[in-house]
Amino acid sequence: MKIESVAIREGEMVPVRYTCDGEEISPAVSWSDTPARTKSFALIFDDPDIPPAVRERLGTDAFDHWILYNIPPETRSIPEGESAGVLGRSSAGEAKYIGPCPPDREHRYFLKLYALDTLLDLPPSAAKKQVEQSMQGHVLAETTVVARYDRTR
Repeated sequence: MKIESVAIREGEMVPVRYTCDGEEISPAVSWSDTPARTKSFALIFDDPDIPPAVRERLGTDAFDHWILYNIPPETRSIPEGESAGVLGRSSAGEAKYIGPCPPDREHRYFLKLYALDTLLDLPPSAAKKQVEQSMQGHVLAETTVVARYDRTR
């Protein structure tokens, strides 16, 4: 399985347009080579480089910027500024895309796509932890791209 985005490219900087310093709109994302038995997709965009104080305050190892689940199996792309499936709750407590906004230095941003053999039995606005727990034992394939962003440059 392969995921692609003009905004989130392996090892490159996230364009300002998709961050808190720009329009903070979600990037277009597309994928291919998916397993035939796929019943849904889940997409997670997170930042594991958060400062220790934020890590402790949130009680998490990463800041969750965008959580989507129960994306229909025939879906192969999400247009810029849109979503698909069910929106999960970001670390900001909102069911929407939150653009990269690192407070201290360059951070890495992981865009992960999962092909699942089931729909997840979760209510709208589920947190990443709930999504990940529900996915256990149901992941057919996964792919990740890692980009970077730095507000201090």
